[in-house]
Formats: sequence, C-alpha cells, structure tokens
Amino acid sequence: MAVSSEDIRNFILRNVEDHPKDITLFTARNFNLTRQGVLRHIRALIADGLLSVSGRTRGRKYSSQPETKKTFQIEINDHPKEEDVVWRNDLLPLLGDIKENVVNICQYGFTEMFNNVLEHSEASEAIVSIGIYPHKVILFVNDNGIGIFNKIQSELGLDDKRHAILELSKGKLTTDPAKHTGEGIFFTSRIFDEYAILSSDLCFLHTEPNDDWLIQREKSEGGTSIFMTIDTSSEREIGEVFNKFSVDDSFGFDKTHVPVLLSKYGQENLVSRSQAKRLLARFDRFKEVLLDFKDVDLIGQAFADEIFRVFCNSNPEVNIEFTNANNQVSRMIYRALSVAGRK
Repeated sequence: MAVSSEDIRNFILRNVEDHPKDITLFTARNFNLTRQGVLRHIRALIADGLLSVSGRTRGRKYSSQPETKKTFQIEINDHPKEEDVVWRNDLLPLLGDIKENVVNICQYGFTEMFNNVLEHSEASEAIVSIGIYPHKVILFVNDNGIGIFNKIQSELGLDDKRHAILELSKGKLTTDPAKHTGEGIFFTSRIFDEYAILSSDLCFLHTEPNDDWLIQREKSEGGTSIFMTIDTSSEREIGEVFNKFSVDDSFGFDKTHVPVLLSKYGQENLVSRSQAKRLLARFDRFKEVLLDFKDVDLIGQAFADEIFRVFCNSNPEVNIEFTNANNQVSRMIYRALSVAGRK
C-alpha cells in the first residue's frame, strides 16, 4: 500500500520531540525512504509553520510548532472568573473540529485544575495557556499561590513534600473535604497522555500509555504550574477511566492504583514498617487497592509484613492486590502472605 504524504508528515510531527536531531533518518528508516525524500516533507512542514529548525549541519534540531496558541492572564479577586466561564468563553472556541472525546478530556482537566487554583491556591493571579498542534493539545495552568505540595504538607502535617505526591497519587485527598472529594487530580492525571505538576522545586509526572510515574527535582518560580497533553487522535473516554477505579460497576471511586515507587525518597530501599505505614495511609477508604511495584527493585521483610499481614488482617474489608513485582519483591510478598495464612 502506498504511503501518503499526510501519513509521513503526521509521523514526523508525532515523533520529532523524541527525535529532534535524527528525525530525518528515523522517518526514512520507518518508511523505507531516502533522506532527500524525507527532507521534502520537512521543508513543507516548515513552510506551513508546523515545524521549526535551529542550528546547522550536525547541530541541527527540529521541533513542532502549534497551529494555535493563546495565553490568558486572569486576576483572582473577590469575584474571579469561574472555571466553566473561562473554559466556555476562552478555550472551547479554539478547539474547532477536534474530536468530542478529546474536547471532553480537555474540559474535565482544565475545569478541575482551574477550580483548584480558585479554591485552594491562595493566588492573586493565574496564567492559562492552550497550544493546539496537528497531533496534540497542550493545556497549561499556572498560579502564584502557596504551592500545592506546600499546601498539602502543611494541612496534613506531612514530614516531606514528596509525601504529598504519594498521597495525591492515591486519590481521595483534599484539604477541604466539605467542598471536594479529592478526585480531580487523581483522574486528570490518568485521562491525559502526559500530566505534570511543578511546584516547590519538585516535578510530579505521569505518562500514558506505559503508566510511568516520576518525581524529580526541578527549579520552579513559586506557585504551581500544571501541564496536560492529549493526542488529538486519542480514543480515550472519560467514562472508561472512571470505570477502571470502580469495584463491581458500582460507579463509586472505591478502587485505587498506587505506584509504590512514589513512596521512595531518593535511592533508599523500602525495608521498614514506617515506610509501609506511610504507603498504607488512607487505604481504608477504598475497597480495593492495586499496588504497582514497577521499578521497585527490592523490599524488606518488615515492609512486606506490615502491608500483607498486619494491615490486611486488621482491615479485611480492603482487598490489596499487587502487580509488576520482580522475583525478589514477589518472594517477600508471598512470604508475608504465607505467615498470614493467606497464600
């Protein structure tokens, strides 16, 4: 089957961020084309304003450019613009003929995040930005407030701001339970292809479809910045994501998926009962917890025992399952289950 110019150009735009220097060769190999043939498509994308180039010869780099980009500065006073008004008046008209499910994802994510700015950030202003590319939509929400990780650490009396990230990943976390259920960040981080929070010199990042999680040090200017990215061809539906975290089609948020990696501080190993107790905090609010041990190399006997024997025996109504455990981690878990008589 002949490959169309549209297919080649879409491939370039979708892959240029991962291959800024070798996108020509990468594309040529993928479609069995000559370098000169690919360059014709790259020059066309540059002429259309969808691709930019910098540097010369071996230092040449390409990057994708948005078809539309708008930024809004919003004052937050006694009567701020509400999140649905900003969405309806400023952002929605820019999305044009983008697929309905993608628009729905953008609406959910933006309104949840901007509402957090209005009600939790203690900010005086916010900056909202949207970039619409041929293959993705990027939403950006920034405020000059107290900082989300500082806020959670202070309100919950946590020892470390990184602990706030672990709690956010579990869901049902809010500093204002009378007004909020604590579901916004949990679900927003899972409906977008990329979701990142930058605050207090910490970056919390989640990416699909590999379900990768990352905490890293990164300089921030204060306040909180949130980045959300979704592919314009995505087939993801919000309802499907919500259903993944509901037990027995009950439509309630009673199941959570926790990346155990986020309970580590730096290069430490997970060996102690206190580390396990930190991970277990608020598990009793769920019917089912899936512990994801991806990228966790080892755990200690006390850590496993605290989770799979002590907690499970004390909380029989909470079903704890695990996934992505290597051989060492699995052995420790099965040992604890055996001692508990649950193997």
